[in-house]
Amino acid sequence: MEIRWHILLAIMGASIVTLLPRVLPLMVLSRMQLPEWAMRWLNYVPVAVMAALIGQELFMADGKFEISRNYIEILAALPTFATAILTRSLLGTVVVGILTVMVLRFIL
Repeated sequence: MEIRWHILLAIMGASIVTLLPRVLPLMVLSRMQLPEWAMRWLNYVPVAVMAALIGQELFMADGKFEISRNYIEILAALPTFATAILTRSLLGTVVVGILTVMVLRFIL
């Protein structure tokens, strides 16, 4: 089997570019003691990222703010958010979301 060096170099370069932003902050921050305010601030990052992703999916269509297209998903988001807040269970939240979308699509 012939090795194509340009493909091998592209794969190695892509893995380095993917690995560096993940490993370097971990290596640097693991040796530092962050202040309390920074730790509190970092606790909100996953929630903010998830809210941005879900908000964009629910309220945007073709790059424009539009609620009328995704009304089933918006209706399904209500019990799903309630489940997430009340149970704090990822599995329960996903199951409620999937079942709610399934029922709403069957009914509507």
